[in-house]
Amino acid sequence: MKPKKNTNNGNLRPPGKMFGGGGRNGGQKYSHIRAYSDSDGSSSDDEYGGGNPNDDFIQREIRQQKLMMKKQDEGLEMLGQSAERLSQISMGIHDELRHQNKMLEEMEDDLDTATTNLSLVTLKTKELIQKSGGKRNFILIVLLTVVVVVLLFLVIYT
Repeated sequence: MKPKKNTNNGNLRPPGKMFGGGGRNGGQKYSHIRAYSDSDGSSSDDEYGGGNPNDDFIQREIRQQKLMMKKQDEGLEMLGQSAERLSQISMGIHDELRHQNKMLEEMEDDLDTATTNLSLVTLKTKELIQKSGGKRNFILIVLLTVVVVVLLFLVIYT
């Protein structure tokens, strides 16, 4: 089999040979695209002779990819911060719910105690009414108490 003719001026590997060949990484060599721009972003005219439209295109693509990666990193940072805030909010909600559940349990216990006490007082009142001669005597006692209070009021303010 004849080797394919390299038609790309030696800058890149021939088509179909991009990942082939020997080397220390499992026999694979990778093409290497150099980023040869100065700090101000302008291309230098060193070993490549400069002015090649392909080189300018490559440099623009590299800059665009770096800019895109920077924007993605910023987006990921914002996403991470949002996730942290959501975590803090959810932990606060969890603590608040635990506290309110505890308060509801205490209120339920207090309500059970109050219901039991009210039932006991109602039972004792019914027993007292029965011992005092029934409802008729109880109504008579309440009526006489009201009369005494009215007479006392008239004596004091007249």
